[in-house]
Amino acid sequence: MAAPSDEEGAVGSRCHHRATAMLDVPFLPFCAFLGTLGLLCVAMVGTWCQHWRGGFSLDGSSRTFNWHPVLMVTGLVVLYGAAALVYRIPNTWSGPKLPWKVLHGSLALGAFVLTVLGLAAVFCFHNSQGTPNMYSLHSWMGLGTVLLFSCQWAAGFGAFLLPWAPTWLRALYKPIHVFFGSTILMLSMASCVSGINEKLFFSLKNGTMAYKLLPAEAVFANTLGLLILIFGVLVVAALARPSWKRPDSDSPDSRQ
Repeated sequence: MAAPSDEEGAVGSRCHHRATAMLDVPFLPFCAFLGTLGLLCVAMVGTWCQHWRGGFSLDGSSRTFNWHPVLMVTGLVVLYGAAALVYRIPNTWSGPKLPWKVLHGSLALGAFVLTVLGLAAVFCFHNSQGTPNMYSLHSWMGLGTVLLFSCQWAAGFGAFLLPWAPTWLRALYKPIHVFFGSTILMLSMASCVSGINEKLFFSLKNGTMAYKLLPAEAVFANTLGLLILIFGVLVVAALARPSWKRPDSDSPDSRQ
């Protein structure tokens, strides 16, 4: 096979640069789109629970359970994703890091609080109905994600927000913190999607609205699951994009 000519190589290079330019989306418009997508996920899970699952209450019934998917999607996916992207904002690349550290930690703490409330809702429902806890893969994965999240937040607080943490410890822990941040988000997506699927299997059973017949509720909830996956994948892609990472030379953790 003949080697490509210089002209063919030049054409290929131009096509590559053109494709790269087409994919070079500015960060802030990307964040606006991502924020809209996240709000859509929250609105859809709320609509699903309100319209098809009977609404919300605190009486231990299935309406108490409905707080669980709303709080989990809001906290463990959308708010957590926002916290993960704080350091990709161009304004964080210069000046003091402390305000952005506080914002990052506060968003993550808010996500954790909502997640704990979501767990309390499902345990309250199970206990009031006599349903066993922690028997499904979804429950194992979800609780494992929350436990990992709590360890991540505590370790990040100790390493990056406490003023007496040594610089060498911050430098050593930073790549671990970044890795587990993306890992927790992916586990959160898997937990939410498996939970949606499990709820549909339990709820859509009779012959007129069986899940396999794909009623309107199933279509709506399946679409919600896909949007959650798209949101999480886009967040992970933004975290992995080199041009959106804060330059290391401008952001030593000890510079306060």
